[in-house]
Amino acid sequence: MRGFIIGFLVFLAFALPARRYFVCELRHHCGDQPPAQTTSRPMTLSLKDGDKSILQGYEQFGFASNSVQADLSANNKEFLGKVAEYLKANPDKKITITGRYLLSEKAAKSGIFENLGIARAAAVVQLLSQLGVDEKRFSIDHEMAKTGSMEEPISFNLFSPKPNDYDRPTYSFKDNTFSDANFAFGSDEFKPGEQCVLYADSVKTFLDANPAMMLTITGHTDSIGHEKVNLNLGLRRAKNAAAYFRELGVKANIAADTKGEEQPIAPNSIGGKDNPDGRQKNRRVNFKITEKPVQ
Repeated sequence: MRGFIIGFLVFLAFALPARRYFVCELRHHCGDQPPAQTTSRPMTLSLKDGDKSILQGYEQFGFASNSVQADLSANNKEFLGKVAEYLKANPDKKITITGRYLLSEKAAKSGIFENLGIARAAAVVQLLSQLGVDEKRFSIDHEMAKTGSMEEPISFNLFSPKPNDYDRPTYSFKDNTFSDANFAFGSDEFKPGEQCVLYADSVKTFLDANPAMMLTITGHTDSIGHEKVNLNLGLRRAKNAAAYFRELGVKANIAADTKGEEQPIAPNSIGGKDNPDGRQKNRRVNFKITEKPVQ
């Protein structure tokens, strides 16, 4: 019996520390210490200036399927704070924020913006604006992910404005752009998609309430075809979009303009080869709300 008791005490002397090691050190379940937090997001987010990384090793932003707003972690908020600090310390720099979306999200609701990529980037612009960065320092780009997964929903790239550089859209309520998805190829007939209809209704409401404001619609094309033909096509598209706003009942001044192929926002070709994605972005109509000129 004595031998049994001694053996049991030896077992307890071993078992209790072993259990504590398993529970406390491996599982992190002792005292007030919470379980170790893990993340499935890659720690590959960076702020780049050309080929140079200004910030790196941060957690990628996370978006629920079909969602516009990011699920921000503490690491994401720290990254945004450092981006804002850098921009304030470097007033000569501007930043392009690129939003991405999946093919399965192509038809997702994106408010007044044409696709979820633009809407996601615009939401991030608002977050940085709340941190004190002037909205004039932002431009927005967008693209559909080429695979069924998306490890980089948002990217941040600094730039210094240069003469004859690509035009850089901002995508906001007062300066919004829609692609030629609202026109058949080579056609000037305006057939607004669901997001463009929502935007047009919002513009009408705003202009009705602000009689001192006006709307300017500008048509843009890619570089295929003769320059004069493209200039004319851009103007016809702008005029037909203006006619749509008139049919909605907009009473404010509406000006129609064209830039044809003169202001691309992406390369029409890369290395001498056609760039369909770039040409798609260049075929667009811009809607800009401004104050009426003083008479």
